[in-house]
Amino acid sequence: MAKKKILIFVILLGLMSFARPEKEFRVFQFPQNQIPRIDGDFSDWSIVPESCTIGLDELKNTKFGEGENQNPEDFDLKVKVGWVKDLNRLYFYIDAYDNYWDFSDPSLRQDIFELVIDGDISGGPFINTENTNNNKIPKNELYFKGHGTHAQNYHIFTPVKDKDWAMPWGNTPWIKEFPYSNSAYKYNFKPGESGRLQMEFYITPFDYASFDGPENSVISKLKENEIIGISWSMLDFDGKACESFMNLSHDFRMINDASYLCAFRLMPLEDSFKKPIEANWKFITENREQRIVRFYDNSIGEITKWHWNFGDGKTSEEKNPVHQYNRGGEWVVILTVEGPAGKSVRSKVWDVVTQ
Repeated sequence: MAKKKILIFVILLGLMSFARPEKEFRVFQFPQNQIPRIDGDFSDWSIVPESCTIGLDELKNTKFGEGENQNPEDFDLKVKVGWVKDLNRLYFYIDAYDNYWDFSDPSLRQDIFELVIDGDISGGPFINTENTNNNKIPKNELYFKGHGTHAQNYHIFTPVKDKDWAMPWGNTPWIKEFPYSNSAYKYNFKPGESGRLQMEFYITPFDYASFDGPENSVISKLKENEIIGISWSMLDFDGKACESFMNLSHDFRMINDASYLCAFRLMPLEDSFKKPIEANWKFITENREQRIVRFYDNSIGEITKWHWNFGDGKTSEEKNPVHQYNRGGEWVVILTVEGPAGKSVRSKVWDVVTQ
């Protein structure tokens, strides 16, 4: 059954189209003890390598058709993307220069970083006007049924002045609020001036984002080495007109159809942040009445030996043992692992409880 599910997933992945299919971008994995603080101090991002930095050279100005190169003397942009294992958030750092920052308008007519996320690479149109059911259902009704539900579009104001930091284009305005997102800026220019903008933020991707709120929504589960869909564009307003629409997908349709996003891989933790060997484990209670517990090794490094002490006088040398306790209790379970890099021990106190 597991092989069948994997095969189905591979087939579906093959059917999913990406913009620029020859290109795969990298999402840097931050160590869990070095999560970026959204505070305007961007030193947290110094550990992100250049291989995870996406510059202006990757974007095309699609405002006038097929796409043109953008002049960095007019507007320049660098973006870094990160994630943290077991924390379903995507982190972004923007470093931009503009010869004319336009952000005095209280509405949409200003410089905007437009970001689209498809956490489960479901693809397809995700705004009401492009919904193929609009020949049967009014567009205003489709807005509340599907606009932004399976992929999300954030109009992020760069910078923000006297309004919320972003406009999620769709039926879920709550996704721009804490704890589902947060942002911080650094700049010293006024509207109409040139200068450098730095910004960091995180967002929470959703497989299903409901108009009714987070209690009826499904957060995307981010997993190491998997691919997700991401793209962005930069709308550069100079005065009254949008001068350029710089686009990572090289296709304007990325704003409303997730099939035109780019492939981003959630990278594993780099070796420089890993311990040579570190014991760790997890468990599930397979049968509570019979007190049967399955243990899983979750250690880091090259492991050649395992020794489990289940706390009741019984032990095992298996990697992922199943153990049956003969009575109820609160157990101290200890895993000792060995490998070429040495030995490591992990004890968990009273995590495992039987009745």
